[in-house]
Amino acid sequence: MDTVTVNGIQLEHEIRGTGEPVLLISPVLADGFAPLMAEPALAERHQLIRYHKRGWGGSTHTLGAVAIADHVADGIALLDRLGIDRTHVAGHSSGAAVAAQMAVDHPDRIATVSLLELSLLSVPAGEAFFAQAAPAFQAYADGEPERAIRLFLSLVGGTDWDRCRTLLDERLPGGVEQAVKDADTFFGVELPALAEWRFGPAEAAQIRRPVLSVLGSDTQPLWVEVAAFLGSNVPDVEECVIDGVGHLLHIERPRPVAEALARFLARHPLTC
Repeated sequence: MDTVTVNGIQLEHEIRGTGEPVLLISPVLADGFAPLMAEPALAERHQLIRYHKRGWGGSTHTLGAVAIADHVADGIALLDRLGIDRTHVAGHSSGAAVAAQMAVDHPDRIATVSLLELSLLSVPAGEAFFAQAAPAFQAYADGEPERAIRLFLSLVGGTDWDRCRTLLDERLPGGVEQAVKDADTFFGVELPALAEWRFGPAEAAQIRRPVLSVLGSDTQPLWVEVAAFLGSNVPDVEECVIDGVGHLLHIERPRPVAEALARFLARHPLTC
């Protein structure tokens, strides 16, 4: 991956394809969008830009808290360095939180927003999800980052660890090992920032760009509830359900996810 300096830090990024730009923002698996980069429906029609947020992969790890707003500022600065005035943006899970906030804070820079199972912990189901994830949090607190990542990915993936690990090793070689290396960022920085993020009906109503909400048919109640929240509060939102997958939808079935995104982007070109 290439590296640029923005806001006093270095961000790793990869660009593939030509056409209208799409900024891709990942959560716990830093390279989670890599499978989509290879899908013809997107790669043959768009300039795909994925990057490692600060604290992830080879991007700079800064001391102290990193808020959603900080990630937004980094993403906009990356676009500036790349000479991109306006883009589509897509994010998964906590990466979708960055994408949503980017659309609120910089509507002039964002043409469309694709939210793949946005993680919004303030909805009622958030408390139950935290309770389910308690063993992962405890494992991290006990100094067992590998076990913590294993428990967390199995939970959100909705499957046992052997199946989850097989999928990730096939689609994201080295991804699990990198997630373990990034465990301090995920448990110590990312999740606290997500818990503090305020995105209620008033904020959702401020997104004045077309929004695609993508959901796995077999996902957890948290993300079903978040999708309902988006449908009730975002002015212009479409929903797409990907059959047979859970929260790791774009890794499990990248092709139908890529095709859904491509159709949405074709309906809302930058020129509109």
